[in-house]
Formats: sequence, C-alpha cells, structure tokens
Amino acid sequence: MNNTMNQKVSMAEKIGYSLGDCSANFVFQMMMIYQTKFYTDIFGLEGAIAGSVMLIARVVDAFVDPAVGLLSDRTKTRWGKYRPWVLWTALPFMVFYVLAFYNPNIQEKGMVALYATISYTLLMTLYSFNNTPYASLGGVMTSDIKERTSITSIRFIAATIAQFVVQGLTLPLVSKFSNGEDKGHGWLCTISLFAVIGFFFLVISFFASKERITPPASQKSDTWKDVKDIFKSIPWRAMFILTLFLFTTLAMWGSAMNYYFENYVDRGALFAFLDNIGLVYTESTGTVGYTILNAFGLVVDSPENSYEVGFGVFNMLGALVQFFGVLFLSRYLANKFGKKRVFIICLALTAIFTAFFYFPNETDVRTMFVLNFLKSLAYAPTVPLLWAMIADVADHSEYVNYRRATGFVFAGVVFALKAGLGIGGAILGFLLTGFGYISGIGNEQSATAVQGIVLSSSIIPAICFFIGVIALYFYPITKQYNEQMQAELAERRKKADY
Repeated sequence: MNNTMNQKVSMAEKIGYSLGDCSANFVFQMMMIYQTKFYTDIFGLEGAIAGSVMLIARVVDAFVDPAVGLLSDRTKTRWGKYRPWVLWTALPFMVFYVLAFYNPNIQEKGMVALYATISYTLLMTLYSFNNTPYASLGGVMTSDIKERTSITSIRFIAATIAQFVVQGLTLPLVSKFSNGEDKGHGWLCTISLFAVIGFFFLVISFFASKERITPPASQKSDTWKDVKDIFKSIPWRAMFILTLFLFTTLAMWGSAMNYYFENYVDRGALFAFLDNIGLVYTESTGTVGYTILNAFGLVVDSPENSYEVGFGVFNMLGALVQFFGVLFLSRYLANKFGKKRVFIICLALTAIFTAFFYFPNETDVRTMFVLNFLKSLAYAPTVPLLWAMIADVADHSEYVNYRRATGFVFAGVVFALKAGLGIGGAILGFLLTGFGYISGIGNEQSATAVQGIVLSSSIIPAICFFIGVIALYFYPITKQYNEQMQAELAERRKKADY
C-alpha cells in the first residue's frame, strides 16, 4: 500500500542506499575508463576487435534489459519488488566483475576475443539484474520532489567517491601489485579488492533501504500495455536518447583520455607538473607523505612512471570537483531553476570545455588540468539529475496512464546507458584502428594515431554531448509541471481503490 503520510527518508537510509551506487561504480567506472585499454594492452586485441566485443554484448542487452524491468515489476516479496534483486545478485555480479578483468594467458587471439566477449557479456547481464532494480528502488522510496533530489544527490556523492578511487588509483595500484612485471596479476589484485568492497556495499544497501510507493491496487499485469505506454511516452524517449548519447560520450572520452595521457602528453612536462604540486619523491625521501603515497602506488620518481600517476591525479581532480559540485550545486540549482534547465545549460558548457582539449600542445599540462577542472565543474550538477528525472518519467507514466511500471521505465534507460557504454568504447576502438594505433608498442605511436587520439578526446565527444542537449529540449517535464503532477498523484494515492 502507498504510504502518502510519510514520504521523508532518513539520512541513514539515504546513505545506505547510496552505497549500492558506489558499488556499481566500482564496475561502471572501470568499464568506462579502462576496458578498451585493458583489451588492447593486456589482452593484445586490436582496437576494432575490442570494439566489436562491446557491441556484441549490446545485442544481448536488447533482450535482457526489458526482461529484467518486466520481471522486477512483477516480483512480490516481503521486502518489496526491487530490493531483493540488489541482494540476490550481489555475489555473482562481483564474481563476473573479477572474471572480466582476469587474463587467462591464452595465446590464440581468437580464443582471447571469445573469452573477452563471454566474460564482458555476462558482466553486463549481471549489471542489468542488479542495477535496474537498484535504480528503480530509488524511484519508489519517496514521491517527494525535494527528497527524491536529495536521495539522488547523496547517491551520486557516493558514486563520485567510487569514481575518485577507480579513476585515480587503478593504474597506480595495478603497477604496485605488478611489481613492474606481470600487469595481468596487478589487474587481478586491483579488481578483486574493488569487488570485495562492492559486495559488502550492496548488502548494506539492501538492508538500509525501504520501498514506499507501490502500483495502484487496481492495476493488473499487462506486459503489452506497459510496452506501449512507455514507447509512446515523449519524456521517456527524450531521456533514452539523452542517456544513450551521454554515456556514449563519457565512455569515449574517459577511455580516450587514457590514451591521450600515454601517447600525447609529454612525460617530461607531466613530470615537472607533478613535481610542482609535490608528488615527486626519491628513494631517500623518508616522509609521512611518501609512505602514504607509496601505499597507493602514487610515488613518482622519474618521467618514465609519470603517466600512471599523472593520469590518476588528473582523474582525482575531476572526481573531487564533481563531488563538491554535486554536494553544493546540484540540489540548490535544481530546486531553484528546475532539473531540465540546469541540465541543458550545464551539459552545453561541458561540451564546450570538452572540445577545448583539442587545443593544448603536448607540453601544456597546466591547461589540460584547468580544462578538466572547468569541465568537471560544469558537468557536476547534472550527475544526480539524470536518475531523478527518470523517476519523474515513471511518475509521468502513472500520471497519464493510471498505471505504474517503474522497473520497465528504468530498464529502458539502463539499456541506453549500457548501450552508450559499449558504443562509446566501440567507436573509440574503431577510431584507434582507423587512425593506425598499434597494440603492444606503448607510446611509440605514429603521428596519425596520436592525432586520432586527440580528436577522440575533444571534438568528437563534444559533438555527442551536444546531441544530448538537443534531446533535452524535447523533455516536457518542467519544474512547474512536475509540482502539479506530484500534487495530483498524491491525491490519487490517498484513495483506497487506487
């Protein structure tokens, strides 16, 4: 039964729920930033082959994601519809996370590609079974607009912490666990560490959260009706296109910047920059700072090892800016101006600052970091708004159709997210091959390959960001409309027969 009298959510519940997204981002950030790099440099696959692996999984997703949404909507347990899935899938999700980054040392490239395809597809399947119900859970914890924005803001603070850890510490930890030799072992140790933490966070998320919104009591299961209602929904279509191009861009840019730092940025200039900010140490440095940095693999003692740490620091800066942007800007701006308007302006600025990465020369490291600061600040307010807006779409479907299909609404958008993740990685893989990138030769790439990496880190993703801006113009749920919709839905839910 709907609880219309108490839609407030305690801070403890918000934080507990947010740990689920922290866990998911241990996986998501790794896939977005390092999957293509892992396939080309550890598995030794060509960029186009790595891209094809990611696209094959999208075919499976087209069947899995809608099925997960429909299944979770029809789940009935004493814990609710969506919460149980967070618990049931926690262990297999993290097991397949480890397997996707495990190097079986197979010599035949065809078999390597097959292993990559199977492990990646299984991981993405478990991602759906875990994250679609998890995201749907956030849409039924409360109908209060401000509480919903607060939940998503705290959720994405937790996600940003995971982003900080994964993007900033992965390469240094891999290097540390590898002892400079077996990179595959370094990856396995790093991913296993993240997987153990992720598992416990999902369990905590299950126990901490509570479902408060249920479908109308008179609603009967009708799969075909749910499908027709969602596909004719203009807000849902706008959010689907936005999510598809947004995550295509994030995956392409995040992965491309990995290559950008290794193949374009001058290591001497990067080393000098790190020295200026106090991250260069020698073996004789016996300080507390050295001990702490060394524990996480963040010690730089020569230009040769400046790439891993430099890229990590670059990502940490972006994550920190996003953290404070979500904490102090997102909720305030959304409540004052509305989610749609904030999203449009901030995403347009993000696209502009992304395009500007084309202009710094290879030694202008300071400008690269400044652009990253500005890009992250512009993007930060949008981070929690996406999922809050999707929850509004689920409410809109109930408002218009007198039926609620939260899981199916979120399943479509999770499919768009994963499709964007795969398509972005695939586009980058095809671009790398097209521009002549050669796996296994490190940073000794041709000038054409380097130029392709720069374009893939700037102009090309900026164009995709602008397509997302266009999609937002067709999203009809304004601040005023949402307030009116929520008030009417609250009145409906008070009726016993609704």
